[in-house]
Amino acid sequence: MTAPALIRLRGIVEQTAVDLTDADGRFHKNRLTDAVRDQLARDDLDPGVRAAALDTLAQSLVTGFGEHYSDVLQWSRLSRRNRARVDEADSEIQEYADLRADAFRAYPDIVYLGELERVAFNWTEAGGQAHLPGL
Repeated sequence: MTAPALIRLRGIVEQTAVDLTDADGRFHKNRLTDAVRDQLARDDLDPGVRAAALDTLAQSLVTGFGEHYSDVLQWSRLSRRNRARVDEADSEIQEYADLRADAFRAYPDIVYLGELERVAFNWTEAGGQAHLPGL
């Protein structure tokens, strides 16, 4: 893409924007896009400017593709990391449940979890819990 062609391409966009700008200094992006497309589709458009437009379009499409591909990869990584955290939390819950089930079998006379925590796991109001070896 040559510098003069790129300058002319930018000039087309700028002039078209000026033509579409309302009294408040605003224009609608979709209308500007349509109008620029109409300008670029003209038969008398310089071939260098047309080539610059195609180069710009190709670069934009490739950039968009790359960003989309990066987004998908990032989403995949985040999903995998979140899944690992969920699995870790579930493992902790399963370990807790398994230890309590084993403790209920080891202490068949205990009916309530609070009592089991105090007897089998040395739980106290002040100190929390401590695991006994073997349970």
